[in-house]
Amino acid sequence: MLAGFKAENHPQQTAVRGALDSIDDRGTKWEFIHELEARFGAPFTLDVAAAPHNAKAPRFFSIADDGLAQDWSGRVWCNPPFSRVPGVTDLGSWVRKAWDSWQECERIVMLVPANRVEQAWWQDHVEPFRDRADSPLRVEFLRGRMRFDHPEGWDCPTKGDRPPFGIALLIWETSSVRPEDGRA
Repeated sequence: MLAGFKAENHPQQTAVRGALDSIDDRGTKWEFIHELEARFGAPFTLDVAAAPHNAKAPRFFSIADDGLAQDWSGRVWCNPPFSRVPGVTDLGSWVRKAWDSWQECERIVMLVPANRVEQAWWQDHVEPFRDRADSPLRVEFLRGRMRFDHPEGWDCPTKGDRPPFGIALLIWETSSVRPEDGRA
């Protein structure tokens, strides 16, 4: 027993307002974005969960714009906040918005934590539809742990630039299925 030790949850778990902005404000590395754009044959046209300092497309929605309340179109990139803001948003909100928007978009590529497959948003909105011939959604689990840019401009590998979990890409493409074959 440690005298005087008091166990406390991480502030990210206990803060009434949810995660600290400095935790969720991590930008995707440009190298990774360029690899995706080369693979898909075109750059992203809309970043739906960005800030001016980390937007990955010419058009973007910031926290003030509320990407969940906006219309999505074109080639969409989404690196949503991974933390839950009670009563406001969670990853499920972003996945549901992608399902509501995929037919209006050429492609939606969303980055999500790969360690949450037991959660309701994954079980309800990803698992039943992923990688099926009649679904616009496919899932790619990325190798290793991805590095992110920090809003303060880290320019080299630094403690805290990787989450302690793997990452998956959720990819909706209109060319994958006919619109009437998509999610009901």
